[in-house]
Amino acid sequence: MTYTVHSIFKTLQGEGFHAGRSAVFCRFAGCNLWSGREKDRASAVCKFCDTEFVGGAKFPTVAALADAIAEVWGVGAAHRIVVFTGGEPGLQLDRELIDALQLRSFASHVETNGTIELPSVRWITLSPKAGAPLRQLEANELKIAWPQQLDLEALYHRIGAAFSYLQPIDGPELKANTAACIDYVQGHPWWRLSTQTHKFIGVP
Repeated sequence: MTYTVHSIFKTLQGEGFHAGRSAVFCRFAGCNLWSGREKDRASAVCKFCDTEFVGGAKFPTVAALADAIAEVWGVGAAHRIVVFTGGEPGLQLDRELIDALQLRSFASHVETNGTIELPSVRWITLSPKAGAPLRQLEANELKIAWPQQLDLEALYHRIGAAFSYLQPIDGPELKANTAACIDYVQGHPWWRLSTQTHKFIGVP
């Protein structure tokens, strides 16, 4: 399989349960809910994505991509984390790549919209989108970009994740969206607020 990867970079996880941890992000190109082009945003299922995922480098083999990820991490084999994101990583992520990275001492984490059932990994962050099918029904954390036309309590009970987060959608309505998240969490304390801390501290 040839993998198309927009970017590979080492940073701090900025969101959810693992916020603050060092990790290599492998951002796959492509998504099944938006082309990534502004001219298509209005007609997309997911209209609020704030991530660039169009184009990138081709990796012709599992080993080539796994080695590139390990090179970005650098020296030291302890506490290695790779976060597969996109776009939608489920379009390309496979068992062979996860196994290759495990041999290189990486724990694999995935951030997914849940439209594609994933191979087993160490940590799944599930972020469903309104209007999209939901096929990945197991996750370690549920992270909802808010507000959306989603039934939060139905999702909470259906997924049964150990941790459930509301994350305000970025953009011109960020202040109002943050207030809406805070209000909901205060009334439903089984949810937690997730903020994009990497943007506050100025890392990718």
